[in-house]
Amino acid sequence: MLSNAEERGSGLRTSATAGSRFTSPPNYSFPRHRLNLLQRHPDKQPIVLVACGSFSPVTYLHLRMFEMAVDYVRQNTDFEILGGYMSPVSDQYKKPGLLSAHHRVHMCTLATEQTSNWLMVDPWEAFQSYQRTAVVLDHVEYEINTVLGGARSPSGEQRHVRIVLLAGSDLISTMSEPGVWSENDLDHILGKYGTFIIERAGSDMDQATEALARWRHNIHLVPQLIQNDVSSTKVRLFLRRGLSVRYLLPMPVVDYIEEHNLYTEDAPSHEKKDTQKDKGPGGDAARRRASAGTPSAGA
Repeated sequence: MLSNAEERGSGLRTSATAGSRFTSPPNYSFPRHRLNLLQRHPDKQPIVLVACGSFSPVTYLHLRMFEMAVDYVRQNTDFEILGGYMSPVSDQYKKPGLLSAHHRVHMCTLATEQTSNWLMVDPWEAFQSYQRTAVVLDHVEYEINTVLGGARSPSGEQRHVRIVLLAGSDLISTMSEPGVWSENDLDHILGKYGTFIIERAGSDMDQATEALARWRHNIHLVPQLIQNDVSSTKVRLFLRRGLSVRYLLPMPVVDYIEEHNLYTEDAPSHEKKDTQKDKGPGGDAARRRASAGTPSAGA
């Protein structure tokens, strides 16, 4: 979070909650045009999915993750999904291959608005200083339950909406690795919110979840019935080599990339070989790499 002096100098506005503070970009408003807060099934727990990540660029697999979660929820849980959000990371993350937040938010908006009837993009994280995943989830929870008043049952009863993190399988791998995540953030994310993890072939989920046994009840492993290993890293490589990325990305995103001549520069040397030099004890770098919204590591 920003210091008080940084808040005053950045033009960000601050919202106060009971015991917590959120900074927001100028002219920010929480997207709610597709958020359905009227429950159809009052016997189920209302939830909203949030995927944090780079989305540089957004791919069909990012969108498919939400649909896979919907199928899993319908068949295996007592949840009812009321909405889904993509939350692109701030430019301050400085990940190799990370395009400006302006372009990434715009591409995510094109993808969700033109290919989905329920997904939305929340730009809150993208247009300010770097925010930890736990803080992003807190922000969405505050906007939905405190500002909007939560969900309503068919009889008019107010219901608390649970926020759940949606991510790729590498997230669990980093969470189970000692020293990568702070214990407080792990307990906050997995204990309070929980997560849906999209599995991928070759991932050892049993070993990862064993290390996180105390939160196992809140970790839902979603199988990929049709394997898809498309990643933003591979898409960027294709674009730099002048190869077609049609049908890997939504067409409005492809058109936007071509119109603005994006991802055509040579790859930086540090992007050619993935390193973890930015992964410190309790740091959020590895988790952001893992929670970039794809089962593949290189989003």
